[in-house]
Amino acid sequence: MNYLLFSFKNLRKRGIRSWLTLLGVFIGIAAVISLMTLGAGLKTAIVGQFGVSSTEIITVQAGGLSYGPPGSDVTTPLTIQDVQAIEKISSVDYAIPRNVETVKLEYNERVVFTMALSVQEGFEKEIYDIFEIEAREGRLLKNGDYKKVILGYDYGDEKKGGFEKRIEAKKKILIQDEKFEVVGILEKKGSFIMDKAVFIYDNDLKQLMKYGDDVDVIAVKVKSKDLIDKAKEDIEKLLRKRRNVKVGEEDFEVATPEAMLETINSILGGVQAFIVIIAFISIIVGAIGIINTMTTSVVERKKEIGIMKAIGAKNKHIFFQFFIESGVLGLVGGIAGIVFGLLVGYLGTIGINNFVGASTKPEINFVLIILSLIGSFLIGAVAGIIPAMGAAKQNPVEALRN
Repeated sequence: MNYLLFSFKNLRKRGIRSWLTLLGVFIGIAAVISLMTLGAGLKTAIVGQFGVSSTEIITVQAGGLSYGPPGSDVTTPLTIQDVQAIEKISSVDYAIPRNVETVKLEYNERVVFTMALSVQEGFEKEIYDIFEIEAREGRLLKNGDYKKVILGYDYGDEKKGGFEKRIEAKKKILIQDEKFEVVGILEKKGSFIMDKAVFIYDNDLKQLMKYGDDVDVIAVKVKSKDLIDKAKEDIEKLLRKRRNVKVGEEDFEVATPEAMLETINSILGGVQAFIVIIAFISIIVGAIGIINTMTTSVVERKKEIGIMKAIGAKNKHIFFQFFIESGVLGLVGGIAGIVFGLLVGYLGTIGINNFVGASTKPEINFVLIILSLIGSFLIGAVAGIIPAMGAAKQNPVEALRN
């Protein structure tokens, strides 16, 4: 405790020089903490935008040129016949055709353009389970609900919906200039796609958009999570045969939830690696600054060292005094870096939420914080070993004479 008290007293006495020495450690620790906090929030927000939480759902869509919603404007679209063929695969439980169309929505004499997601009759429960959607107001679509829709959460808010007036259940709206009844408003999902979506029966959407037997996306439910890789291979093999393409020339995509997460993780991993390198360089600069400061401190405090030795201080006492003081120097920089890093991570997560319409909560990694505190102390302490050894070897008579 005495060593710590002496260390804080000496740091305060040296003033601005101490703060400048802390800068390198501060930047390094702040970069690591803010990056990890932002990375966790960004990953959660991106995954939430897919709106699908099941790990047993495979997504199939046609490849090629696309300038609109998934599967639209492609060279060779998927069809209902492809859905029926996929459903016959032994590892597949069921396959649901889905169409995603950009539609004109009109209410309160105002117009917005949004995504309409088709609901296949007979698969209502499965679709609701896949997307984990519940009605906040009114109810969900049920068999026989023609010319009726359910709307995403934002339309129940007068500011977010774009109509300057909230839409309520049982109200009438115009979709592509045709009248539909709103039977329900969904609970908030934290996804800018889902919270602004219109769920409508496939037959109604087909009449509005005239897409015939074409299918944008096929949601395939696998019988077991253990069969997901086999099902993916079987679907790819089937579609190659049906579309007459060779391996490596596929004009379609079969994606599993794990594959999507791996893509996100690889992108975030690259960014994290880059920031960690910057943080490492900053910490090295900080360590060099601590060595320089402590070496200067030894020269300036020769008289103090001489007095301490004259009244009985041993070499180990002098060594530990300067050693712990270096560690405290690194620790203070680490604490400041952690506080600043958490602040940046918190504000950054809020910014991500506002940008993508998510509701991600900032995640605080306490293990990382503890390791950062220990690491910053050790960085300072190790950097102070050489100056501390130099201080301990001082001759008391020469130190007092100086």
